[in-house]
Amino acid sequence: MNNVLRIDRLEPLIIPMTALLFALILFAIFITLVGADPFGVFHSIYRGAFGSWFSWQNTLVRAAPLMLTALCTALPARMGLIVIGGEGAFVLGGLCSALTGLMLVGSPAWFAISMMMLAGAITGGLWIAAAGALKYRRGVNETISSLLMNYIAIAVMNFLIIGVLRDPATLNKPSTYPIDEAHMFVDIGNSSIHWGLVVSIVICLLLWFLSRRTVFGYAVDIAGGNERAARIARLPVGFLVLATCFLGGASAGIAGMIEVAAIHGRANTSLNAGYGYEGILIAFLARHNPLLIIPAAILMGGIRAASGLLQRSHDLPDATSLVMQGIIFIVILGSESLYGRFKIFRQQHSSERAVA
Repeated sequence: MNNVLRIDRLEPLIIPMTALLFALILFAIFITLVGADPFGVFHSIYRGAFGSWFSWQNTLVRAAPLMLTALCTALPARMGLIVIGGEGAFVLGGLCSALTGLMLVGSPAWFAISMMMLAGAITGGLWIAAAGALKYRRGVNETISSLLMNYIAIAVMNFLIIGVLRDPATLNKPSTYPIDEAHMFVDIGNSSIHWGLVVSIVICLLLWFLSRRTVFGYAVDIAGGNERAARIARLPVGFLVLATCFLGGASAGIAGMIEVAAIHGRANTSLNAGYGYEGILIAFLARHNPLLIIPAAILMGGIRAASGLLQRSHDLPDATSLVMQGIIFIVILGSESLYGRFKIFRQQHSSERAVA
């Protein structure tokens, strides 16, 4: 009985998995209503995401930037901030890393890649830190400000790559000049998986350690749970707000750099691919845990990788995968109210036994 009563310890696993299962049921109902076979659709999603080594490669390549953009929401969330500006940090990080690469033509590969990564991290970090500063100094809602800053970042990128930074050779798709091929991330072995995936996983592990095994992470948890108590304990709340926002934005900026250095080789409108917005879903699915973000990003990367197969095999629009992600997001948000229910049940049950 005691083991049953302590099921509340499994809440972080039980609730998201149940919510995910419920979301899949709702998606199956939607697929049925539009006239498709839900079992065939789910089988195609599995084949397109995980059914072969080729599918796994596509999934992991798409998961790499999602891991980092999810951190842009997850880290500030530990301070009680809902930041959804990962798309802007991603876009500007990719743009600035591409410009840095162009300025370092002829430099050693390790130096150029390091500087590109640093440029992406600083750009993305400062961009999201600005939203944190507006919240702390002026009381501006960070969700609204970070969302609006996404549009500003995308507009700045489009203005520059269509204008002064445009390569005249790119007629149909305005882009910057390409970076040196020697400064690109190479593939791992004979696969199409690039080393940016390794970088993304390492960053998730490092930030998990920072948030769960250091004094800084403990201070963030205290300040995020009760700001008044944190001020009484004389914790630097303002610094913690800026630091978590900067680290989250830096992660998204590095994701933009990886997309440039591993996929496109230049900055163009393809950077505005929605990775920052999908990162929000992944952060909530993982309960803002950098370690759980890794499998959650792989799952969402698989759904993204399978979208083309759904269009070819079932004559469904390419946006079907977005509908699936939207349903998952809504259900995950709705499941937030369930956390703590097991603990309440256990306390009530213990009280009843004590009375008896």
